Amino acid sequence: MPVVTLLPFTATLNRKSANTTSFRLSEKFILLLVFSAFITLCIGVLFFLPNSSKLFSGVFLRSSSVETATRTGTDRYSGVSGGNTDKTVKTKQEHDELLIEAQGTLQKHPEDIKKDIKTEKDKVAQGLAKGWKGKNLPIIEYVRPPGATGQEPSDPDMKQKRDKIKEMMQFAWDNYKRYAWGSNELRPVSKQGHSSNLFGNLKGVTIVDALDTLYIMEMEDEFEAASDWVEKNLDFNMNTEISVFEVNIRLVGGLLSAYYLSGKEVFRKKAVELGEKLLPAFKTPTGIPWALLNMKSGIGRNWPWASGGSSILAEYGTLHLEFMHLSKLSGNPVYAEKVMNIRKVLKRLEKPSGLYPNYLNPNSGHWGQHHVSVGGLGDSFYEYLLKAWLMSDKTDEEGKKLYYDALQAIEKNLMRKSSGGLTYIAEWKGGLLEHKMGHLTCFAGGMIALGADGAPDQQTGHHMELAAEITRTCHESYARTNLKLGPEAFRFDGGVEAIATRQNEKYFILRPEVIETYMYMWRFTHDPKYRQWGWEAVQALEQHCRVEGGYSGVRDVYASNPNHDDVQQSFYLAETLKYLYMLFSEDDLLPFEHWVFNTEAHPLPVIRKEPNNNQANEVE
Repeated sequence: MPVVTLLPFTATLNRKSANTTSFRLSEKFILLLVFSAFITLCIGVLFFLPNSSKLFSGVFLRSSSVETATRTGTDRYSGVSGGNTDKTVKTKQEHDELLIEAQGTLQKHPEDIKKDIKTEKDKVAQGLAKGWKGKNLPIIEYVRPPGATGQEPSDPDMKQKRDKIKEMMQFAWDNYKRYAWGSNELRPVSKQGHSSNLFGNLKGVTIVDALDTLYIMEMEDEFEAASDWVEKNLDFNMNTEISVFEVNIRLVGGLLSAYYLSGKEVFRKKAVELGEKLLPAFKTPTGIPWALLNMKSGIGRNWPWASGGSSILAEYGTLHLEFMHLSKLSGNPVYAEKVMNIRKVLKRLEKPSGLYPNYLNPNSGHWGQHHVSVGGLGDSFYEYLLKAWLMSDKTDEEGKKLYYDALQAIEKNLMRKSSGGLTYIAEWKGGLLEHKMGHLTCFAGGMIALGADGAPDQQTGHHMELAAEITRTCHESYARTNLKLGPEAFRFDGGVEAIATRQNEKYFILRPEVIETYMYMWRFTHDPKYRQWGWEAVQALEQHCRVEGGYSGVRDVYASNPNHDDVQQSFYLAETLKYLYMLFSEDDLLPFEHWVFNTEAHPLPVIRKEPNNNQANEVE
């Protein structure tokens, strides 16, 4: 029960009027104590004690919630219409319980009451200072899952390569801190801060995105500086429009991961606070969330270019992992309910040839244009189906079935082999194939390898072969450029294979997907070629993307000399460098049986089966 603040009571004594009829000092003290207790009890019943607001509002006020219930013909406090007798009995019982509770509080020593009051005031003040609404989170006994940091590589050559990756992270971080601290991203050529419209007026995206990488690489001072910034400066209370998808995977995912790795409570509080800010995005007729959301007004909308105001598969389908953990850490099931409802909507819809179109109207619940892609607009939806099953300790059988059914449809309808023997995943537009594969699609090699062990009908070997073939194709897209860095998209038509033919597809923005797949393939096969291919990428990054003020993307990977785009993307620190570090680490670093990576490479622990309800908040 909240501690009740005693009303101040003062008596001004006139020394000249003292006489034999005045009260003795001890009697005055007793009267003062009795009067204070009475006032405290009255104030407590009316304002502070649980559920007393119902009685207060029923007697003195006509609350809007009661009026609403009356207009709609419902009574939110009683299951039977007109149950006034039941409500009276219930109110009397509550009143008796509150009186007993109040008496217990008043029996405390005055000094103890003062201490309790001060403690409560400090909690409220601290919550207001941090922008937190004071909603209590469940108490969780933090246990760090295995593998948060791994052993030193046993191979001296691998240790040297991994140390090089750490030096690259140090260089990227130091320059961000020097030139763009607090900004979302860094412009390494012009040496200033940068932000895209994806984050509105939010700040510090690189800081949050890089938290777990700093921790994993044991960059302790840098991690503490980043943690301090988050606690003092990360603010979500602003009138700004953000991308729900990007804020979820980078910020919510980054905060959750930082909490699970470090145990710092500030990350859990910030993650839940931000998750709560995203909930209004689901206020659509179908529950399919908007792509864009104003964080103050809660008003959402979709990208105007997205097939008549549709929501995008890769955006509304890439919330599951983070929202399941938000429910776990907050004790609030609403997050899990929101993402499970998305599944219900999708299950009701007919899938053309078993495929999921990239566009879905959140108002009508109907598909938009029949455009299917495992790259941009679709990619991480499929990834999260598989990872939902894995993160559930393989109890989410629905997620498992949806993933393998979708993969079967992708293999049948989208996977093709070029005349030169390269397997690729094309895009599907209204039944016609566009023989183009995006850099984003290259994550699929790692995804298929990750899910191969659970493949139905003894298809594990077949899935590993598919994964290896796709990985080889993506490596070729790098090897066939002048800079040895992959283009944004590459084609298999007009006599070319794994080469970008359009100028607007030739850029490289420090993307991680190919290196991500190398890491997964190394973990599952230990074939040394994947580490060799990863090291080739490191050398290309150092030669062509490293500039005086950090790392920059390039505009044309086929040019002889790089033309830098002057952006150090936050995902370069969150994903590209993390996956490279893992590629040259031992397998005990973030082992897959204990950790699942969100699509921004933020590791989230497997939610273990719960033998009983008392362990509802334990992750490991």
